[in-house]
Amino acid sequence: MYSQINNNISRYVPFDSEELAVFNALLEFKTVPKKTILLQEGEMCTFEAFVIKGCVRKYYIDANGFEVILQFAVENAWVSDISFSSYDDKPSRVYIETLEDCEFFLFSPETKEALFTAAPKFERAFRILMQRSLAVTQDRLFNTIAKTATEKYVEFLEHYPSLSQRVAQHYIASYLGISAEFLSKIRTKMAKL
Repeated sequence: MYSQINNNISRYVPFDSEELAVFNALLEFKTVPKKTILLQEGEMCTFEAFVIKGCVRKYYIDANGFEVILQFAVENAWVSDISFSSYDDKPSRVYIETLEDCEFFLFSPETKEALFTAAPKFERAFRILMQRSLAVTQDRLFNTIAKTATEKYVEFLEHYPSLSQRVAQHYIASYLGISAEFLSKIRTKMAKL
């Protein structure tokens, strides 16, 4: 049951079976149906989630009332409010919603701190995980500014090869920062090549 998350976290730091047993004992398994809001703007984020199965989107609503997707999280990805608001006591500015029926492993700030106390090597693993997350965010910001819509779409398909069959096209357009109509034109043009 835990092999997927254990393999994921062990990519960063090697753990022995006792350390992994401590980690696994602190995880909460949860199944969530599609179209469930896990976090709303204004709420305190009290979880970090590892996606075992399914697809999740993290987004905010801009000043014009449009949803802007910041992240898709699919199998073997982590999702939370990046500020993990329970650490700095600030309400979230994002929404997290399931797009498919999902299975997660979740933990709270309290269980994460208990993990760091009981198995200190996990603090290093989660620091590396956070650094990787920040690098991905920085790369995404660069791409948003520096790349054309077509280049962004091609990179999206490389990064999420099966996602275009799993989520609505308007979600992909929102993630890319373009209109659904423009995405349709890009897809049509690419199909002719």
